[in-house]
Amino acid sequence: AAEFVGGRKHDRIGLVVFSGEAYAQLPLTTDYALIQEQITGIHFDMITKPGTAIGSALAVATNRMRESKAKTKVIILLSDGDNTAGPMDPITAAKIAEAYHIKLYTIAIGRNGRVPFGRDAFGRPRYIDNSLDERTLRDIARIGNGAFYRADDNQALKNVFKEIDTLEKSEIKETKYRHTQDFYPIYLKWGLVCLAMFFLLKGSFVSNILTD
Repeated sequence: AAEFVGGRKHDRIGLVVFSGEAYAQLPLTTDYALIQEQITGIHFDMITKPGTAIGSALAVATNRMRESKAKTKVIILLSDGDNTAGPMDPITAAKIAEAYHIKLYTIAIGRNGRVPFGRDAFGRPRYIDNSLDERTLRDIARIGNGAFYRADDNQALKNVFKEIDTLEKSEIKETKYRHTQDFYPIYLKWGLVCLAMFFLLKGSFVSNILTD
């Protein structure tokens, strides 16, 4: 995800972190170094409330972008798809996002069964029972006119982001201005001075001396 952010240009990106509840870790910004720092700093204990509030996460992300005038608005959701918390149903949240013309890309990560979930006080891996719900993630992507991806490992995840990066590139029109400085007023001023001096001296003794 951090590498994906590093490959963007001119795009404003925000970050929503969710577990049993969801909140915006970062508003939309082009400070990619800050976004990467925040992504790599995500850890299991950031949100104490357990669960997976997918609907809430989509709602928070949508709320951040609903007033944006950007031509393309995209939400990339990384989750196991098993919605176990939050007041909003993921499908309802997806429909709201679609109403604001936000594309939804979903990436299924994790697996069924026991999976590592951080470490205990002694540094030993903690394990929890996990379930993978691809159907919900597929439905979210379909409603949001995006795409569903399955990432089984880090390399697969990199390939997914690479494909999304290709799909969502937009043409950027750039207007360039060239700063120029005109010098003709200087020459015009001295030309007028010389012309005035010519008329003033035409009937003077200088003109008569030159004539003689």
